[in-house]
Amino acid sequence: MRIVLASQSPSRASILRGAGVEPVLAPAHVDERAIEASLSSAPPADVVAALATAKAERVAPDYPADVVIGGDSMLLLDGQLQGKPHTEQATVERWRAQAGHCAELLTGHCIIHGEKRHVETSRTKVFFASATERDIAAYAATGEPLECAGAFTLEALGGWFIDRIEGDPSSVIGLSLPVVRRALYSFDLHVSDFWNAA
Repeated sequence: MRIVLASQSPSRASILRGAGVEPVLAPAHVDERAIEASLSSAPPADVVAALATAKAERVAPDYPADVVIGGDSMLLLDGQLQGKPHTEQATVERWRAQAGHCAELLTGHCIIHGEKRHVETSRTKVFFASATERDIAAYAATGEPLECAGAFTLEALGGWFIDRIEGDPSSVIGLSLPVVRRALYSFDLHVSDFWNAA
């Protein structure tokens, strides 16, 4: 039995590897914009959970004996969900809006094992530093935050510009180990069963 990650996120894979698990990488390709549009009036936590569920459901049939994890993260800033900025200019604009403010990073998880599933959204408060215009431009120019929810990373260059967080640090990086643990326990599985040394 293996853990299958329905994601192309290097950060999510890195979290699992750092926690002793070598995941099978099986990125799921779903129409995220269409899913978001269909849930335009839904609570933000439900939107990220639906995105995570769509990814896990896309991959799970190919891995019926394994544990499949789908995840999706978005930043809730001033009541609006923010996804990946994708461009340098959008990253600069996003940072101008969030610098010096507090926002909430929502990470939806859908974990499937056979007929069983665990869906949960973790919420972590992120306190952004009052970064200078020069640093914002320089950070955007690195390309690092362009494909990251909230236009930042906690574990790399973006760590310079995060004053603190309140909540689960692994969730901010993209995958909550506590959520995955709760899912495994609900499936009558053990975390240690998946460690590389096991």
